[in-house]
Amino acid sequence: QNTVTDQNRSQSNMSGSVQNSVHVRQITLPNLTKRVLKGQKVALSFSSENIKINFGWNVKNSACDVDVSAFLLSANGKVVGDDYFVFYGQESSPENSVRFRNVEQANVLEVFDIDTRLLNTIVKKIVFVMTINDALENALNFSMLKDAYIQIVDPVANIEVASFLIEEYYNNINSMMMGELYLHNGSWKFNAIGNGVNKDLAGLCEFYGVQVV
Repeated sequence: QNTVTDQNRSQSNMSGSVQNSVHVRQITLPNLTKRVLKGQKVALSFSSENIKINFGWNVKNSACDVDVSAFLLSANGKVVGDDYFVFYGQESSPENSVRFRNVEQANVLEVFDIDTRLLNTIVKKIVFVMTINDALENALNFSMLKDAYIQIVDPVANIEVASFLIEEYYNNINSMMMGELYLHNGSWKFNAIGNGVNKDLAGLCEFYGVQVV
């Protein structure tokens, strides 16, 4: 099992190498054609069992090293297990149903590929959270970001199904619950959350039940 101690060590080792390249460069916002509002819940329709989730952002402070993580939750709101936390330090869920990719493209930085056929039936919700690495230690916050978005794509038809663009950037938060996919009567829906919290990745892991040592 990956513990949060190991994950934080990985973050510290990586932050110096990436912060001057990937996370400082400017992306161009994609054409978000099916935007939903904060708090809005919408039904999703796909041409296959596959779902692609794109993320992008720009930073106003080059010290901000940003990443997105996925928490695969059961009905009780906690992760199914410690390995049901997918991010750059643990790039796949146990059954390979959710996979993380760092793509660094012109308008997409990080991607999650989901195969719902492989997804553990205990998983009822997938929450996507954007965090600033070492934010608490370095006094970094979300007012130093802009253009943060989540985009749900049908990868077979290559069309947007839903998207959400963050419009509120407060200086008293360092993590953002971007949105969640959840099962409702056997079908997937999207909830545009957009709620910021004053927790780092370790704090979020503890909140969602990932073992912190």
